[in-house]
Amino acid sequence: MAKLNSRDEARRATREVEASSRADYSEALERGLLVLTAFEEGEERLTQAQLARKLGLPRATVRRALLTLAHLGYVVAEDRAYRLAPKVLTLASGYLTTNPVSRVLQPVCDALAEDFQASCTAAVLDGPVAVMIARALPRQSLAIGQGIGFQVPAARSALGRVLLAGVEGERRRRHLLGDEMLDEESMIQLEDTLSQVATQGYAYVAHEVEAGFHSVAVPLRRWDDTLIAALNVGASVERLSRDEMLDRVLPALQATARKLQPQLV
Repeated sequence: MAKLNSRDEARRATREVEASSRADYSEALERGLLVLTAFEEGEERLTQAQLARKLGLPRATVRRALLTLAHLGYVVAEDRAYRLAPKVLTLASGYLTTNPVSRVLQPVCDALAEDFQASCTAAVLDGPVAVMIARALPRQSLAIGQGIGFQVPAARSALGRVLLAGVEGERRRRHLLGDEMLDEESMIQLEDTLSQVATQGYAYVAHEVEAGFHSVAVPLRRWDDTLIAALNVGASVERLSRDEMLDRVLPALQATARKLQPQLV
């Protein structure tokens, strides 16, 4: 068996904390999913060698995963490279059609986006990123790749900070394990920031995910007060000022979160 690199060792350490039995964990499935999620903007077509370097996996492992995914219809071979096939959309559609939270939140995002003429997004925490499960812009088409399923760094976004503030200790560190931008010093600074977010009940972030863009986010809790998602409004600083974000948008988001709580299960 090939020796695990540092990235695999970190993932294995995380699994050992979470999994009750190592025998129940399929590393082959994990590595296949890593290959499937490696394609992104600017890297739509990747060779076996490119994927192996990007993921830090043995080339033979990547080859087996690609051949299996191609057989199942999730990737397509083109010359010596591979690209995602339309069938991957079935994975997202299954989540969206069976997740009642997404169905409840989409019309809410539509209304808020229209009210403030700004983007409105709901997201959930997935490791070191916040993943959008509902998204709206006022009378605009979304850029490809920036709608439902789009990810933003949890540590540097208002959505992500609200979500991270809802988890503590070792569980929070496990979520942040894959963020290569975080060192020990920035982790300490982030802990202070998240404590403030938890105390005030919202997060405001400007210029960190995108220059000239800022957003404010609030937690969404279900009927038993469990944090399940975050809701934000974002805009350019020219479109909405910081004062408008905090004085107009934030109270509307907080009122929306309170209204939604009985509906979220």
